[in-house]
Amino acid sequence: MSWSVRLFRIKGIDVKVHLTFVLILIWAAFVWGTTDGGGIGEALLGVVAMLLLFVCITLHELAHSFEALRYGLRVHDIILLPIGGVSQIEDLPGKPGQELRIAIVGPLTSFAISIVLYLVNVLIWGDVFANLASPSATLGGQGWFGLVAYLTIANVLLGLFNLIPAFPMDGGRILRALLAMRMDYRRATAIAVAVGQGLAIGLGFLGFLVGNFFLVLIAFFVWIGASQEGGLAQVRGVLGAVRVEQAMTRRPRTLTTGDTLARAVDLTLSTSQSDFPVVDELTATVVGFLTREDVLRGLHHHGAGASVASVMHTLFPVVTSHDLLFEAQQRMVAAGMQAVPVIDDGNLAGLLTTTDVGEAYAVLEAYRETAAAAT
Repeated sequence: MSWSVRLFRIKGIDVKVHLTFVLILIWAAFVWGTTDGGGIGEALLGVVAMLLLFVCITLHELAHSFEALRYGLRVHDIILLPIGGVSQIEDLPGKPGQELRIAIVGPLTSFAISIVLYLVNVLIWGDVFANLASPSATLGGQGWFGLVAYLTIANVLLGLFNLIPAFPMDGGRILRALLAMRMDYRRATAIAVAVGQGLAIGLGFLGFLVGNFFLVLIAFFVWIGASQEGGLAQVRGVLGAVRVEQAMTRRPRTLTTGDTLARAVDLTLSTSQSDFPVVDELTATVVGFLTREDVLRGLHHHGAGASVASVMHTLFPVVTSHDLLFEAQQRMVAAGMQAVPVIDDGNLAGLLTTTDVGEAYAVLEAYRETAAAAT
């Protein structure tokens, strides 16, 4: 089952909420419902506050995504998690200036939201400063007035937190973009990753000293994010100039829309393939894609006699033989696919699998290490 539910779609971007999101609502109801003698009303206010905060977070992530679309980058979706939002941008910006603008627009959006809410406070209630001093106090005792004050502060903190120069926060990408204007991308990433991991160690140590589990959790989050970004840069550095045609499987086995799942099982057992382009019997054009998971699900629900057409994917990513291998690999990851068909001018040119990408990476990395040792 999918753990994310789509809320809406805008400019081709699916905005989804993860099922674990309910945990943050439970936490909000508990905190505000039990603070300073609060009750059901305060608990409901806490839930509303958290929902509105995540509306602001969604706007923050949409700002990133819309800026990425301006540069022709693909944005798969936005997922709202208990710890915040994540924009799944499939490609990396081609220039440091583009990454800088994509990264910084998020915090700027959060600051802009806080300014609007601040003006609402001033215009409606006037004396805003006294009521912005304590978020919990404003929520606990001043109703909707406190809600607006809380969201004002929360957006300021959200913007500042994302400016921390560590992946996966926006500040890590801002730092890398600034460094990449003076050095190569790989070295800039390595420095930004090191800075992020150093901050993670410091936060984790501080969290242990003061007994703050939340700081330890943030430190772990930052460390993992920095490590993943470093790994991604490593892969991009190795595969960056390689084209799909240099790694793809040529002349892959195919299925037709009239084939049965029994035929798919035979091919899976007798060949090295487990994912198959499905072609129309009359036109020989690719009209579907059958994954190993499709076969297993079809066998379970319909049996071996079911047609391939009844269980195949009809919407699936495709790449061309001239695409960069790294970008194709990122497209596969974003779509959760282990293989994608390679289509040139409407015709099937090959099949690109994660195994193909892995083999290309291993060979090129070994070659690069050998070349570096020889110099």
